[in-house]
Amino acid sequence: MSIVRPFAALRPPADKAAQVSCPPYDVVNSAEAARYAEGNALSFFHVSRPEIDLPGVDEHDDAVYDQAPINLQKFQDTGYLLRDASPCFYLYRQIMDGHAQTGLVACASVDEYQAEKIKKHELTRADKEDDRTRHVDALGGNDEPVFFVYPARASIDAIVARICALAPTYDFTSEDGIQHTLWVVADAADIALIEQEFAAIDTMYIADGHHRSAAASRVRELSKGRLGPEYTGQEEFNFFMTVIFPHDQMHIMDYNRLVKDLAGNTKESFLAKVSDKFEVAKSGEKKPGRTHEFGMYLRGEWFTLTARSGTFDASDPVASLDVSILQENLLSPILGIGNPRTDKRIDFVGGIRGMAELERRVDSGECAVAFAMFPTRIEELIAIADAGKIMPPKSTWFEPKLRSGLFLHTFE
Repeated sequence: MSIVRPFAALRPPADKAAQVSCPPYDVVNSAEAARYAEGNALSFFHVSRPEIDLPGVDEHDDAVYDQAPINLQKFQDTGYLLRDASPCFYLYRQIMDGHAQTGLVACASVDEYQAEKIKKHELTRADKEDDRTRHVDALGGNDEPVFFVYPARASIDAIVARICALAPTYDFTSEDGIQHTLWVVADAADIALIEQEFAAIDTMYIADGHHRSAAASRVRELSKGRLGPEYTGQEEFNFFMTVIFPHDQMHIMDYNRLVKDLAGNTKESFLAKVSDKFEVAKSGEKKPGRTHEFGMYLRGEWFTLTARSGTFDASDPVASLDVSILQENLLSPILGIGNPRTDKRIDFVGGIRGMAELERRVDSGECAVAFAMFPTRIEELIAIADAGKIMPPKSTWFEPKLRSGLFLHTFE
């Protein structure tokens, strides 16, 4: 069974939701967050990126973590964020370019995360884990949700459709053209029904937010230690905020690769080496049309690479991923990219930026070659998580991103 728990969210009044909401903290740097929030005292970046109010201070300085709860309190004092009177669920719909996805906003159980009933597919970086742990602990709550998926169920779809037929609490379009709509589920019967339906689900999966999940687990242990014998297991810090989507509504985009040089190869020698493991053809197509196919942009020309039969283990859910095939058969042996997590010669560009960004960076001389990937499928992610394996870095790019500032889960 999967535990989902309602909570009394801190959230903006309807007339302020669009001004408060902002992109998630980790898709911008400090300078970008400051520019985004400039002239907008309501921007949630003042909470999620509090260094924007401390010019010249490093984003990991103690003062930044101390500033987050101060700014959160200001948002409550000024009425930018108000608390619901009782625990609720929420339904959050996003529409981007005609694609709609509707998720349940709820709290998940740290116990289930630690027991691996909530499954992972990525490794975390210690520095990012440390940062989110300090931020959540100082703030006293989760200010940004983790993105979960669950195996779609028709019975849950029916409940969601019925509630979403009612008038929403929020409905606005953000500056990037994405529509955001929120319904508050306060009816006790609906809350009980949703809890019952999710209890029948064996496993949920982290799609995006592995560092936030790990931080929630670490903050629980810190908070538990502070309480000592008074700890009950029902405190709010035993749960963390999520938005949980059915797997069949997921939109995963390509996550493309750029390499700064050809590792001493000429264009001709490079193409000759690539053709050992891939069929290589000049192409008018930029994006690959199917799995195990890759677009490659080199010296102003697009090529289609197709993995040759027998060059990867089709029975292994990790080895058969396109990102693994490219890494093991080209990036590592030909270009010398041994560890894509740490190698400074490789960069990654989300498909939201389009093929023009790959062309621009190669044409400018910043990079020597670009690779356009076919998007990883959600079924591949689930298979890897179920097998207890880890996906290679930068395998998935989910769109649209969850907007921040529309709901918070605090430990009060």
